[in-house]
Amino acid sequence: MIKITRLNDQEVYVNADLIMFLEKSPDTVITLENGKKLMAKESIPEIVDRIVEFRGRCAPKVSE
Repeated sequence: MIKITRLNDQEVYVNADLIMFLEKSPDTVITLENGKKLMAKESIPEIVDRIVEFRGRCAPKVSE
């Protein structure tokens, strides 16, 4: 799950696996697989970075 900040400054956690797409109009809009939309203060690159970081934490560690 990733943390986002709604426009009213409320912090919420979103299941990154349920994000269908992100769009800028002018605020960041997150559309989930179920069609629900969330508006976030974070930019699209910030959200993408959080998703990448989250997925990195979930990936199995490879021994060297």
